[in-house]
Amino acid sequence: MNSIDMHCDVLYKMQKSQGTLNFKDSDQLDVNLERLKQGKVKVQAFAIFIEPELLSDKQFAAVLEQIDYYQKDVLGKNPEMKQIKKWTEIKDLKEGEIGSFLTLEGVSSIGNDLNKLEYLLDAGVLSVGLTWNPANLAADGIGEPRGGGLTDFGFEIVKRLNERKVFTDVSHLSVQGFWDVMKCASYPIATHSNVLSLCSHVRNLNDKQIKAMIERDAMIHVIFNPTFTVEEGQDKKVTITDLIPHVERLVELNAVRTIGFGSDFDGISTHIEGLSHTGETQNFIQALLEKFTVKEVEGFAFQNFMNHLPQ
Repeated sequence: MNSIDMHCDVLYKMQKSQGTLNFKDSDQLDVNLERLKQGKVKVQAFAIFIEPELLSDKQFAAVLEQIDYYQKDVLGKNPEMKQIKKWTEIKDLKEGEIGSFLTLEGVSSIGNDLNKLEYLLDAGVLSVGLTWNPANLAADGIGEPRGGGLTDFGFEIVKRLNERKVFTDVSHLSVQGFWDVMKCASYPIATHSNVLSLCSHVRNLNDKQIKAMIERDAMIHVIFNPTFTVEEGQDKKVTITDLIPHVERLVELNAVRTIGFGSDFDGISTHIEGLSHTGETQNFIQALLEKFTVKEVEGFAFQNFMNHLPQ
């Protein structure tokens, strides 16, 4: 069963390695070409993530460097990998081709310059999270104690994303920032978050947020991160069986048509047993098939996202 993954941090890891990792088959990459094929991942989103500690005047250059790794090492050396710059292009993928697109995890790198945002959208960024965990000029992230929402600049960014038919990602936003996005975004999405009532990690979504997403017919992509799946301090291996209840709870809340996958591979330091890299995606799908119908699992894996492409 083909799948779509809305979040990985391959580009960050390739940048940190200064280009020494081969995207085709490096076993140091949770997501590589061979593993995408093995896991039957038909479309993979590649996040651009810049460490907040990096000096602000160096951040945009770091973004451009990650895009360069994407163009030269992911696409240029692997003809099976195809960049999607318009949503309709997903439907044009041929047998044996794997679609990919860029996302932006936090807008700190653009400073207060909307021209830089437009440049990144022109380069093919199709989903934008306003923040990582800290605050920036657009909004407070979930790690900012102040807990503020969007600034005027943040609202202006969302307006541009609406005009360009680009997703606004809520996964790292403060709670108030989440509600501000719900007011103004045409295409809200949670690219990698689980259910707060099952695991109290601050990045997970509470039931009220989940219900608001469902009311907006917005996608929620479950994350394959142990610390988002079970409570910290549990002395046990985290398995796929522990992740299934997050999907079940989302279905209980009526999200069966808006569930997807957002692995966070290459951005996580520990892994769920049996789901340690993208090549093991089918293990998760098989576990889901024990609990849900084939049609429902096809939705979670691929079709729900296809049904919610910005138009």
